[in-house]
Amino acid sequence: MAYDELSGMQHRLELDGRERLLVSGVEEVERFDEEEIVMNTTAGTLVVGGSNLHIGKLNLDGGELHVDGSIHTLLYEDTAPRGQGGLLRRLFG
Repeated sequence: MAYDELSGMQHRLELDGRERLLVSGVEEVERFDEEEIVMNTTAGTLVVGGSNLHIGKLNLDGGELHVDGSIHTLLYEDTAPRGQGGLLRRLFG
């Protein structure tokens, strides 16, 4: 598990079958639709791909996100050094 010393949140993934995903250590959800959810976590940018994806619960204060749907992929993107912002901020400055 990744641990962010600044926020005190641990990053954890819990996948139940391929229909439910619990993610902890979520700092920000950058974008989402029924096929993709992109979020910043304490372990870097996580992209969840699938179909019929829905965010069932989002608690940024607690850093927790629940996803329901058909989950096909979990992908971590290379992380920028702290302070450079999220994916959209890096792409569009």
